[in-house]
Amino acid sequence: MGKATITSIALMLGLTVGMQSVTTQSADFDPPRLPNGNPNFNGIWQVLNAANYDIEPHIARSAMQLREGPHSMLPDVPVLALGAVGAVPGSMGVIKGGGRIPYTAEARALKEENQAHWVERDPEIKCYMPGVPRATYMPFPFQIFQNDSSVFIAYEFAGAVRDIYLQDVGPAETDSWMGQSVGHWEGDTLVVEVTGQSEQTWLDRAGSHHTNQLVVTERYTMTSANHIHYEATMEDPNVFTEAWTISMPIYRRIEDGARLMDFKCVEFVEELLFGEFRRNPLPR
Repeated sequence: MGKATITSIALMLGLTVGMQSVTTQSADFDPPRLPNGNPNFNGIWQVLNAANYDIEPHIARSAMQLREGPHSMLPDVPVLALGAVGAVPGSMGVIKGGGRIPYTAEARALKEENQAHWVERDPEIKCYMPGVPRATYMPFPFQIFQNDSSVFIAYEFAGAVRDIYLQDVGPAETDSWMGQSVGHWEGDTLVVEVTGQSEQTWLDRAGSHHTNQLVVTERYTMTSANHIHYEATMEDPNVFTEAWTISMPIYRRIEDGARLMDFKCVEFVEELLFGEFRRNPLPR
């Protein structure tokens, strides 16, 4: 047995032991609580993964928008100048149980078409609010404000916000970018049902889409003082053949002075969206 093989086995055993230890700690963990006894999620949180690039498993690729090359797929002309900055890091994906989104054949074809036209179609590029669950795993922090009777989440990206109602408020009156969130407690887990989302939001930069019939059921469970286990189950009979779930940890920002910065990006895309309407348009 070679030295490299022994090292690999040792690392695997170490990871296994570490995972068992974390699981044990999580099972025994008693979260900080509010006066009414519910877990206290107050704080600034952020996800560390590649889900915003593509929630499905994928290898690293040279760009978010590709074209056929002589021997392989290459960056498309609109993103060519981005170089390595515009590349996509590989990921095992965040879909529970592995695999891909259970799209219908027609919906899968639209996802691939969206991906091929990413620079034109991704609502993130235009600074549209990201919707749920995408707001959770964008590369920006968010802040949870919570008391005994209410939960409010503020996101750094685009200044998006949402109230989580803790009582039944009836069906959403209209579709909106962030939808309507209604929550309840199941033990120490905050369960939130999100409905009424605009079909213009995507789930990632890879063109993963839905319709306004999407129902997202989120589950927030604190597993340590600085970690939340997050799951979101998606149902949309118009495009999915069955319900499916994503799962990931969320980390507390613990550095001194942690706060949400200003990223109200509408002004950053004014030239992109409206520059052609200048009296004297700038070169494009």
